[in-house]
Amino acid sequence: MDIVIFKIAAFFYLASALLYVYYLYRTREGISQKAYILLMVAFVIHTVALVSRAFVARHLPATNLFESLSLFSWMVAGGYLLLEWRYKMPILGSFVAPLNFLGVLVAALTPQAVRPLPPALKSVWLYIHATTSFVGEVAFALAFVVSTVYLIQERHIRRKKLGGLFQKLPSLGKLDELNYRLLTWGFPFLTLGIVTGAIWAQYAWGAYWSWDPKETWSLITWFIYAAILHGRMTVGWRGRRAAILSVVGFGAVLFTFLGVNLLLPGLHSYSSM
Repeated sequence: MDIVIFKIAAFFYLASALLYVYYLYRTREGISQKAYILLMVAFVIHTVALVSRAFVARHLPATNLFESLSLFSWMVAGGYLLLEWRYKMPILGSFVAPLNFLGVLVAALTPQAVRPLPPALKSVWLYIHATTSFVGEVAFALAFVVSTVYLIQERHIRRKKLGGLFQKLPSLGKLDELNYRLLTWGFPFLTLGIVTGAIWAQYAWGAYWSWDPKETWSLITWFIYAAILHGRMTVGWRGRRAAILSVVGFGAVLFTFLGVNLLLPGLHSYSSM
């Protein structure tokens, strides 16, 4: 049943993404408002799908590729809905919604069977570790989108293309400030995700740290974002440099989230789970 509901949510995600892309080429605000409503509907339906999945699986749906992509996409959608409500930058939806639908689409193409958890992983730490890690990754995903829009806006200014899309893009100052806010939100949660993961590893496998590929790349990602924030606070890494580094940082997040789990064997690989 949860798969049927998930597919319905995917349809509304697609409709929202298409309308947001259409908004790139039209100036009417009503288009972005309708796209926002469709995204909200998709988010609500997706919420029902996740609750249904959790009821069937009897654990947080974040233990295989389908569940992880589904949960991540749901949180990205929710994060953007809050972002748009707070900052009123609808043009960001033209980049977030397609990215979000891509995650949903890939999830729909993966095996969707519910698998029982190994006894060692049946712990409250699953909820704590997964939640904190995902919140941090979602903040970095949104920072990636904001940074991408910043680079597009800066390119328009350098080439003196001040019409069309330029008129819809927020100012460079607002984008840079929002990027910084998202990084300062994501970094503490990434840190908590690593710490709670180490504690959970001690309970599950008898060691806080084993240099598993996932642990190693999580630490690499942590150092990348620590360097970005340190550079912003001490030597003034702002604007274009901060935006490029945010894009690079999200590349590390994606590899840690997907690449490591799919390509590098270890305790965290989906095949082993």
